[in-house]
Amino acid sequence: MATTQRGRPRSFDRATALERATMAFWEHGYETTSVAELTRAMGIGAPSLYAAFGDKRALFEEVVTEYVRSHGSYAARALDAEPTARAGIGRMLREAATEFTDPEHPRGCLVISAAANCATPDVADSLRDRRNANLAGMEARIRADVAAGLLPAGTDARALARFSGAVLQGMSQQARDGATREELEAVAEAAMRAWPECAAEVP
Repeated sequence: MATTQRGRPRSFDRATALERATMAFWEHGYETTSVAELTRAMGIGAPSLYAAFGDKRALFEEVVTEYVRSHGSYAARALDAEPTARAGIGRMLREAATEFTDPEHPRGCLVISAAANCATPDVADSLRDRRNANLAGMEARIRADVAAGLLPAGTDARALARFSGAVLQGMSQQARDGATREELEAVAEAAMRAWPECAAEVP
């Protein structure tokens, strides 16, 4: 008598499937990427998707987490590695110009573009929270530099962080609209010229 086989190993590479799901969400956004499109892109059936990743919402959360760790890691790395907020945010914007136009993947930033036309409140809220956390990180670095005398005492840290975030988000959309790396690098340089100067700044 035949028995049902249990514990059969998956017949696909999970990391590869996750990367393909990332590309699909990055290109089309959360709302308009259907489960059928995901399974087609990932090369697996719907039962395998649900067994390995859960539902579409759970898959997207894993995609975003992996995206921040890999493709989107340049932002946190720039802020952490540079000695000043100005240097860190300048590096972040310059590296974004390269990342947002890399021909190896969809243009722009997944955390920014995937929220477009998103009608699922918890997904929209989660992406907004990540973007706001990035702003808070920039603001904290700017406040620290003001306190250390590396930026003028009257610097509005929150406004400067929001300005920098607005530039980054605008660069993402312009990349999706066809802006080149060189054009976005020029935007980054123009944005940094708007920052306040301080003679005490570390080179």
